[in-house]
Amino acid sequence: MLKRVGVIGGGQLARMMIPPAIELGIDLGVLCENPDTSAREACVLVGDYRDVEIARLFANQFDVVTFDHELVPQEVLRELEASGVFVRPGPDALLFAQDKLAMRETLQLLGAPQPLWAVAHNENDVELFLAKIEGSEVVAKTPRGGYDGKGVRLISDKAGVQDWLAHGPVLLEEKVAFEREVAQLVARRPSGDIAAWPLVETGQSNGVCTTVVAPAEVDEAVHVGAEGLATLIAKSLGVTGVLAVEMFVLDSGQIIVNELAMRPHNSGHVFTELSVTSQFEQHLRAVLDLPLGSTKLVANHGVMVNLFGGVVRDSLEAALASDSLVKVHDYGKSARPGRKAGHVTVIGSDAADLLRIAKMAASVMALDGLA
Repeated sequence: MLKRVGVIGGGQLARMMIPPAIELGIDLGVLCENPDTSAREACVLVGDYRDVEIARLFANQFDVVTFDHELVPQEVLRELEASGVFVRPGPDALLFAQDKLAMRETLQLLGAPQPLWAVAHNENDVELFLAKIEGSEVVAKTPRGGYDGKGVRLISDKAGVQDWLAHGPVLLEEKVAFEREVAQLVARRPSGDIAAWPLVETGQSNGVCTTVVAPAEVDEAVHVGAEGLATLIAKSLGVTGVLAVEMFVLDSGQIIVNELAMRPHNSGHVFTELSVTSQFEQHLRAVLDLPLGSTKLVANHGVMVNLFGGVVRDSLEAALASDSLVKVHDYGKSARPGRKAGHVTVIGSDAADLLRIAKMAASVMALDGLA
């Protein structure tokens, strides 16, 4: 049986894989960008994941390699596969989380609902799309490298992306008038089994997730449609591990795919306490092709609030004393404005009250306060 998992990237997602790996008896090691990353306790090698030789040196110590992020270059991933390493998710699937243009093109072939979009190679393409949309603004995205609001702009004319166009094509999307934002998480193992968690609602500020409420308070048809859509995407793209599909819900109840992430995701942190099986344990089970765990909820509702800037560690006692339901997750990061440094979760019976409790605890722990 495969039991050794290597994680490329030493961020908080790798850090949160460590406890379930210990519980399952899985040997987990991390390729860290520097010695002070969040997952430093499991770091077995410090180096540049973009260097094929370093990645191969790391990967050869494990049965399976997975990821804390989607930034590993395709050429590195394919070299690892060619050398006999199990890479999960594989490069063919991971491409669609790395390249937003490839994602849009493939989702279109699948018939998945999306915003109106176009590829701009020059300023004329931008003007044509602006004229087609007939709106004051459109969303411009760099095809690669963007996350948490980075690589995303609202533009109203071609000047808004002149600098980006100098380096390559730009993805243009209509600015969707949505009623709420949601995320659907599923996990898939190589043998094909899929497990889904309930749909969650995400609260955003400046393109960054600040809160999560689970389950999302939407019509049952939205729950069913979101799970079906995420399952279709996971199967069609050959995803292995956790897949998060971020979506918009329109006033009509229609759902539209915004972005994909092929790894544990911020929107799934709430399930560490709320679900029988956390997304981190499920991801490990999936990439090792082990039977997937139950996603049944252990309480009616759960909420998560992110901690930005840094964690005020002297306030831990006050946060825990604010309510006995509070659970704190500190990512072990140094302080930096706007940085995701941790999160607070609370589970129980009343979503509005849980959100109040979580925000109260987060307000005393987050260096930047609540976003």
